[in-house]
Amino acid sequence: MPVVRIGTLTRRSTDDEHQPYSIEAQDTRLGSFIQSQEGWELTRKYTDDMSGSTIDRPGLQRALADARLHRYDILLVYRVDRLARSVRGLAQVLDELDKAGVIFRSATEPFDTGIPAGRMMIQMLGVFAEFERATIIDRVVAGMERKAARGGWNGGPIPFGYSINRETGFLEIEPGEAELVPIIFDRYANKREGSRAIANWLNERGHRPRRGGLWSFRSVLTILRNRVYVGDIYFRDSWHAAPHPRLVAPELFEATQALLEERGESHARRATNSTEYLLGGLLVCHSCGHRFLGTAAHGRSQRYRYYTCYKRHRYGLRGCASPRVDAEELDRAVLAALATTFENQRVLDDAITEFLARADAARPQYQEELNAVVAEVRRTEAAIDRYLQAFESGAMSEAVCGPRVEAHTDKIRALRMRQEELTAAIEDQQTSPTPAALAEIRAMLSEGLDDDAPIPRRKAVLNRLIAEIRIESPAAIYPTFKLPMEHLRDQTVRPLFRVVGRGGLEPPTSAIPRPERCAGPFGELAPRQGSGAALFGLSLISQATLIATTH
Repeated sequence: MPVVRIGTLTRRSTDDEHQPYSIEAQDTRLGSFIQSQEGWELTRKYTDDMSGSTIDRPGLQRALADARLHRYDILLVYRVDRLARSVRGLAQVLDELDKAGVIFRSATEPFDTGIPAGRMMIQMLGVFAEFERATIIDRVVAGMERKAARGGWNGGPIPFGYSINRETGFLEIEPGEAELVPIIFDRYANKREGSRAIANWLNERGHRPRRGGLWSFRSVLTILRNRVYVGDIYFRDSWHAAPHPRLVAPELFEATQALLEERGESHARRATNSTEYLLGGLLVCHSCGHRFLGTAAHGRSQRYRYYTCYKRHRYGLRGCASPRVDAEELDRAVLAALATTFENQRVLDDAITEFLARADAARPQYQEELNAVVAEVRRTEAAIDRYLQAFESGAMSEAVCGPRVEAHTDKIRALRMRQEELTAAIEDQQTSPTPAALAEIRAMLSEGLDDDAPIPRRKAVLNRLIAEIRIESPAAIYPTFKLPMEHLRDQTVRPLFRVVGRGGLEPPTSAIPRPERCAGPFGELAPRQGSGAALFGLSLISQATLIATTH
């Protein structure tokens, strides 16, 4: 009599407290059932430790993969809900097993998917399994609602000023934090201080939020908007009265909400629209390494625009002491320097020559790395074959083999992506653009940097020309180009390595020192007429990057 190969699928129930379907119990009962069937032999075991609401489970997916490879004849489960708890998922799995020629059986629900009656029965059982799952969900949600109605905490981050009583499940006062909460509300509503000023006050006195670090205006606003401090609990889109201690009087809380509403527009505009700021995303703080962002302040008669370090903007002077930089002054200086530099043909020619030379020099390095990547792919594929052979021979268990094969498969996927990148870089033969193309590009850049050009267009041009601009002070501002310039190497050089398209790693770039003469708060940023060198460091070398990515 031919041997019938059996694969078993077990799944740990998420409701094990009420259903005795442990993995061990399922294995025992399935083993007994297999022994009672003539000619059956256990050849595969698959296990999942997650909800049956999804069929995207590792054990089930391995079972389906082996079914397509005809590694067993029958997939056996203890109950149909061990396979799936939704009719849709059940039908999908049965369809895949049917296409692979594999029969599905349950040890406690006798049917045969090889006949129409069996298929109808299993789908009916699937309906009941889905109903049971929905019932469990409703029971859990109802329990949470009852707990919330009594004032219990149903999970999530515990509000500042409180802790959880593990026995009752209610919030209780956390010493050392609770006394700060009414002070925060008082300073905002009565002393009319802003959220950022309150954050600075807390930081200056050494107070820290629960997760450490520094207070920010966002963490202050989170406290000011939370009704939990007047004795309420939020659950399922509504607030419920709770027995935990109030930290703020209802009158003070409502006054705070009114002031928040009144100030809502200014808060929304405090960190202003990034499209207003040409250099947004390019400016880097020398002190802390964070980016500068565009901010605004309102004087008596006008609105002032600044570039401010993100850390200072969020945490105040305790976060970073870098000064704000006037946005209009810096924007004008950068645009003037770029526009003047575009008129220098020699600088453009030098940039193109340097770029082509570096592209040629990088190609052998790409080829060497490509050879290494291809060799590593072959070694990894060979390792996968060895693991599979060990598993087939019984020398390695599925629990050991499966994760190793998955890890090596992910590694091969990453290696092949890098292989494609390197191949494209090697095949991308850079050539010098024609004079007509250069004239067209120069006209486009000049138009894009014109004062009348739309801000998004000018931002796009600047982002193609500059990798970053590091700000040490309003009088010491150093840009980093995306390509170097040979005749500027006697200047200060700061290395910055980044991937730039297919051109590979960004080489060291020039940072221009502060000029002797200063005109305005940023020094003399525009290049002197006919000098061929940009004192601010913005030159046509940047245009070579644009050419390289356009042609």
